[in-house]
Amino acid sequence: MTSIALIEAAAARLAGHARVTPLLNAPLLDRIAGRRIFVKAECLQWTGSFKFRGGWSAVSALPPGTKGVMAYSSGNHAQGVALAAHHHGLECVILMPADAPAVKIANTRTYGAEVVLYDRATEDRDAIGENLAATRGLALVKPFDDPQVIAGQGTVGLEIAHQAAEAGISAATVLTCCGGGGLTAGIALALEARAPHLSVRPCEPGGFDDTARSLISGKRERNATATGSICDAIVTPSPGEITFPILHRLCGPGLVVTDDEACRAVALAFHHLRIVLEPGGAVALAAALFRQDLPDTVICTASGGNVDAALFTDILTRFGA
Repeated sequence: MTSIALIEAAAARLAGHARVTPLLNAPLLDRIAGRRIFVKAECLQWTGSFKFRGGWSAVSALPPGTKGVMAYSSGNHAQGVALAAHHHGLECVILMPADAPAVKIANTRTYGAEVVLYDRATEDRDAIGENLAATRGLALVKPFDDPQVIAGQGTVGLEIAHQAAEAGISAATVLTCCGGGGLTAGIALALEARAPHLSVRPCEPGGFDDTARSLISGKRERNATATGSICDAIVTPSPGEITFPILHRLCGPGLVVTDDEACRAVALAFHHLRIVLEPGGAVALAAALFRQDLPDTVICTASGGNVDAALFTDILTRFGA
């Protein structure tokens, strides 16, 4: 299972390959929120999201002689695994929903992966992916329910612990963009070991708040539908079997934002931090900006920036600060 030792081993394998992303602050965002907000800009990571960390961690840990890898993803995990597989000289097949953003499908192919499309509203990606992996003789790298993937995402937490100490942050709540829970679980484990004064709360879009509901009920809850939010990057059926026990043990209550709040956070991040976020990568910032039940200092993950140009332009037009 994932542990601080596994996270630190992943960090050693990622050294020189992943970027150490900055922890950003903008006084005007602080003024809007009425609190200090620090933004961990994983949108500046290779492939445009934190998912490169988990992809590299998992691929680099595969046994010698592995033929190739298979993954399923709405786009960010796809790109992270595809680039990691390319650097390791491995065959790569990615199962992606047909309605994934065009930029994510195109980039995944550019990184050298074979892309297979499916209908996420009517087909079971887990079943399709496991069948493809078995048929093609490929190692399946799951998007969040994989100890090595969680360990790779946990390296974000190691960096947050170090950067928060450098910034003199003695106490804060860390808000994470949460889908299946790989990033949230990895960060929570890392902070438990290296910065226990920093607490973690997952953030999700309304209507797809399976983690928030699961934390209340104490068991894994499922979303009623598989589509319907602009925050496609973090829309998953339910928390992971591996991730949820970690979240239940270590995380505070989940936070839920609207699609419009996520879009407004995208616009504010561009105007005040000059970073590009996709809506799903902005839900933690949206919670930091627009929720009141938070402490005076908040650290939030800006988890991804792979947004289609047309959508980004529309968001800036409609929600421009």
